[in-house]
Amino acid sequence: MDTEFWQQRWHNHQIGFHQARVNPYLIQYIKNFKLPKHARIFVPLCGKTLDISWLLAQGYRVCAIELSSLAIEQLFSELDIPYQITVQDQLHYYQAEHLDVYVGNIFDLQQNQLDQVDAIYDRAALVALPLDMRKKYTQHLIQLTQAAPQLLISYDYPQQLYAGPPFAVSEHEILRHYQSSYEITLLQRHVLIEDKLAEKFKGQGTIDENIWQLMPKPHR
Repeated sequence: MDTEFWQQRWHNHQIGFHQARVNPYLIQYIKNFKLPKHARIFVPLCGKTLDISWLLAQGYRVCAIELSSLAIEQLFSELDIPYQITVQDQLHYYQAEHLDVYVGNIFDLQQNQLDQVDAIYDRAALVALPLDMRKKYTQHLIQLTQAAPQLLISYDYPQQLYAGPPFAVSEHEILRHYQSSYEITLLQRHVLIEDKLAEKFKGQGTIDENIWQLMPKPHR
């Protein structure tokens, strides 16, 4: 993970990936997972996403990790809730009511730190990583969460047209990373038209936004 790249993006406020509204696919599909009230949802590479505020408002507990401390300071400022910070090995741990956020490299986060996870919401983590890191990430995520159910949003487009991030992640790659642990369902495929990223592809190709449901395979 190019830590300097992402730190500079936040420092220079180059955060076009940050959405100004709650993600509509989260609102539409989280009910598919039939989670109990107070279920704990893990949001990897969370930034200062408004999705966290929405999840908390629905009665869920949220745990998350983010590389940039600036992003998390802005997140808590916008949430306007009190929190405490402690240091756990190489990570800074921000703790608030129903919200636990680690700041640092996700590969430094261990299962005993994260504790129970009932579901994963990955809108911007997998697609933020280059090809050579995505296998490591997906394996680490499965181990961290003990293959918790997952709502995953990815993009697919001709990679040669745009260097990324967000990177193109094909259906074949999704299956390669996850099919040994999950039953995988494509919930929706949406061709982006009016979007900052879609603007880069005018006349050259299209970009698909794919919404996936990953449910753990039963133990045999």
